[in-house]
Amino acid sequence: MSDSSRNNFTNPSTFILLGIPGLEMAHVWIAIPFCTIYAIVMLGNFSILFIVKMEPSLHEPMYYFLCMLAVADLVLSTSIVPKMLNIFWFNSREIDFSACLTQMFFIQFSLPMESGTLMAMAYDRYVAICEPLRHSTILTNSIVAKISLAVLLRGAILALPCPVLASQRPYCRTNVISEPYCSHMAVVSLACADIRASSYYGLFVLLCVMGLDVIFIALSYTQILRAIFRLPTKDARLKTFGTCGSHICAILTFYIPVLFISFMNRFGRNVPLHFHVLISNLYVLLPPMLNPIIYGVRTKQIRGRLLRLFTQKGT
Repeated sequence: MSDSSRNNFTNPSTFILLGIPGLEMAHVWIAIPFCTIYAIVMLGNFSILFIVKMEPSLHEPMYYFLCMLAVADLVLSTSIVPKMLNIFWFNSREIDFSACLTQMFFIQFSLPMESGTLMAMAYDRYVAICEPLRHSTILTNSIVAKISLAVLLRGAILALPCPVLASQRPYCRTNVISEPYCSHMAVVSLACADIRASSYYGLFVLLCVMGLDVIFIALSYTQILRAIFRLPTKDARLKTFGTCGSHICAILTFYIPVLFISFMNRFGRNVPLHFHVLISNLYVLLPPMLNPIIYGVRTKQIRGRLLRLFTQKGT
């Protein structure tokens, strides 16, 4: 590559997002399910926030953490989908370099925040089941606020190095990203410098941070199950375990795709690029869509409040 062409990409003013390579002719149709998912994400998560705010019986630690989960889902999906739809429907592929780094930050911020919130919810379930008489004294509003702030700060601190590392790399190959959004590794892989620091940092966040969250959640549920099996009757065991059902579904919805994507990235070398990109998109959009549905269907208080809202509108 000549020096003149190399200089063109040393500090790119824009990146080009390809969307889903190989499926450009179907972008208009692919956008329809993504738009539908985004509408459900917005409606479902804003409904959760509204219901928890308006229903005094839901002013409890578990539902405060649920609101944090809803905020993380809204931030994640909103940082990705609007630009994605612009690409699919209007062929608006360019994204400013600073806008790309901003999008990267919010993606990298949302995922650890969601993982940390699920860990906080596991701690709430542990206290509620293993220390029921002390639940209100252990998880006071002040403690819940401190846990929430810690989760937010952790997400921001973990996310910040990603755009910082990406901004310091020289780009001398191309400014074309084979995805519909600016993921960390998709951007730094275009650099003509050593990107091992970015790669190792991403692995650190995945294994040492989110991995520790999974370990903490597993330990919490080990203690929860021990407490449940000590209950005297089967009905009592089922009823108590039922209070964890929504949280367990949310955990599986979030972490199983993470494992699947990680294995596909490392061992799925023969997977077609368009399939890889589609699965990656669904990985970041399905949990924000499913979480409010899970809690709306399985949580009696939220379901009841929703039914009252629709009943009042219908009268």
